[in-house]
Amino acid sequence: MDTNLVLVVVVIGLAVVLLTIGISTIVSNATDPVRRRVAAAAGSMDDHTRTPVKTGIDLGRFIKPVSKYVMPSKTKEQNATQERLIQAGFRSESSLRNFYAIKTALAILLPLAVYSVVRWFPERTTMEILFIVLGGAMIGVRLPDAILNNIRARRMKRLRVAFPDALDLLVVCVESGLGLGPAIDRVARELEISHGDLAQELALVNAEISAGVERPVALRNLAGRCGLEDIKGLVGLLVQTIKFGTSIADALRVYSEEFRDKRMQRAEEQAAKIGTKMIFPLVFCMFPAFFIVMIGPAVMRFIEVFARM
Repeated sequence: MDTNLVLVVVVIGLAVVLLTIGISTIVSNATDPVRRRVAAAAGSMDDHTRTPVKTGIDLGRFIKPVSKYVMPSKTKEQNATQERLIQAGFRSESSLRNFYAIKTALAILLPLAVYSVVRWFPERTTMEILFIVLGGAMIGVRLPDAILNNIRARRMKRLRVAFPDALDLLVVCVESGLGLGPAIDRVARELEISHGDLAQELALVNAEISAGVERPVALRNLAGRCGLEDIKGLVGLLVQTIKFGTSIADALRVYSEEFRDKRMQRAEEQAAKIGTKMIFPLVFCMFPAFFIVMIGPAVMRFIEVFARM
């Protein structure tokens, strides 16, 4: 019995490891810029033969027969999930279907794996096994959302860190005589190595403009893909500047100064919170050790004195 239990646990562990490796491989292939560029180059080279080149794995085709039962019926919820996927860096048309395909697979496979393990413990009651299996199903449903939110938060943090450098470079480029389009293109090329995420977003703005999209629409698309308030403020300023025909250099200079003041105020606010945040580590970590070191010898001396009495 013990050998069978160990064998089952090892098999389930290997299955979970393989599933994790598969998901990580799919995510890395979907987000790797080198693969996308190679695929784009291959597509451009293959245009004369009119042979379509696939640049990703469409897991959603497996859930097409049951898509109405798996994917949310409300368009608002689908749009919200699609927006989160775009802000996390997943822009392919099949990303939404792939996301719900992964959720469906985990919601089915994880409870089965949990049940396969729990059934080898006969001391568990049927109700306990049911609750454990339902917990596994809930984890399988919620885990992709948690991972997606984590990826989205990390990417937005990288964009937030890269935005001040991009803003300063954009001000310099515009003040040196470049137009808004060439300035964005130059900033994208300058930030390609140090801040690849923001450089890719700026390059996509120029690609949309070259494809015929109006400049205000392309800028609003940039704000939607990034999801940062700072970039939304810059986009709103640029759209108003384009609409009323005012100087882009002056507007960018004023916004850059205001943004520096805002960053300084944000840093001062975080610095002011340090005192309050340090109370709990001091009370629960340092003060007990301090009292033990200072009062411990005296307490030990009192114990020795009362023991002799």
